[in-house]
Amino acid sequence: MVRATYGAARARKKARLFKQARGNRGGRSSLWRTVQETLVRSLAYAYRDRRARKREFRRLWILRINAAARMRGMTYSQFMHGLSKAGVQLNRKQLSELAIHDPGAFDALTQEAQAARA
Repeated sequence: MVRATYGAARARKKARLFKQARGNRGGRSSLWRTVQETLVRSLAYAYRDRRARKREFRRLWILRINAAARMRGMTYSQFMHGLSKAGVQLNRKQLSELAIHDPGAFDALTQEAQAARA
């Protein structure tokens, strides 16, 4: 019986994976077994870090809002509680942008939050 090989299909698969591994150093881009291991791990890290990026940005926005609120005599939690009581529906990304680029609007929001808490 004739020994069957994957032939062209295997060549295409290897070419695709070697192309994905371009830019890695040493054997990570040129040795078949190492390329396979590298790509499995890199795809796992990519999946994990797409989710971690969302958490990191939220932490950054909260940090910026907290700093801006403290400059105006409130803590982050007091500020957010006041905004929710006042019915202001801005997300943390928008609030962070306002704190940086439009301090006047952030001052107005701070006054509104303080009034709602009182």
